[in-house]
Amino acid sequence: MLRIGVDLGGTKVEAVLMDDNGTIEARERLATPRFDYVATIDAVVRLVERLDHAAGYVCAVGAGTPGAVEPATGLMKNCNSTWLNGRPLLADLIVRLGDRVRVANDADCFALSESVDGAASDARTAFGVILGTGVGGGIVVDGRLLQGRNGITGEWGHTPIPYLRNGDVLEARLEDRPCYCGRVNCVETFLSGPGLAATHRTLWGESKEGQDIAAATDSNSMRTTELYCHQLARSLAQIINIIDPDVVVLGGGVSQIEALYHRVPELWRGYVFSDTVATRVVPALHGATSGVRGAARLWPADYNLSSN
Repeated sequence: MLRIGVDLGGTKVEAVLMDDNGTIEARERLATPRFDYVATIDAVVRLVERLDHAAGYVCAVGAGTPGAVEPATGLMKNCNSTWLNGRPLLADLIVRLGDRVRVANDADCFALSESVDGAASDARTAFGVILGTGVGGGIVVDGRLLQGRNGITGEWGHTPIPYLRNGDVLEARLEDRPCYCGRVNCVETFLSGPGLAATHRTLWGESKEGQDIAAATDSNSMRTTELYCHQLARSLAQIINIIDPDVVVLGGGVSQIEALYHRVPELWRGYVFSDTVATRVVPALHGATSGVRGAARLWPADYNLSSN
């Protein structure tokens, strides 16, 4: 059975037609109509209709979104694509496409994808991490996505970064950072790609992208990368102390920094409440396609649209 996955990103809307084995049969994309809610709905509908045509029948649809649906109201919240906030996205998609649509946070979709047939497929409990323009997370246990009472499971990007400026000479030079969510010093403001670039710029007066910083061999860049590893290790240690996952899967542009995979497990030992830490940290198997693949998997493999 073919199903459709949609990734509603800030710059593009991508949709795929995927079979039960995870093979992508077709792919479509459009530029995101930024700050235009009605046009965003139109873009999603247009892509789904194209893939329905490619499949030859009407398919189940899963959509990964920035932010989440507020369970009490059905309205979107916490979206950095701010024109979605306060809008009944799922209800409006159902009006246009019928009762064959599910939505979930894009980091949840990422975590689900990597747990079903990705880097965490052998794990019972996995924490999926997005380190990109923003920072997000999702939790999967026994192949099932956890979606909590408030619709915010895994949103560690908007918790305070732990041990900030706690005796680190470099970190002591960093000022407080306001977050778009209205809080100060959220994990996202330091561990996102823009956050890493801001740290480097503050410390050394140099403007570089996050991946360029990590690839550079000059002493300033290496010191910035090392500080980033410390911040990530402290932040992930809090997650390990709470859910104790088998594996942490990293995705997003910053996840391409190779140093993370050996340095962070070395550093988090000082913050995890255990004598030994067996949790693994690994890169996503499906890379940038994990989110849209996970969106397609929001419907179970045995779901039959014609019988509902």
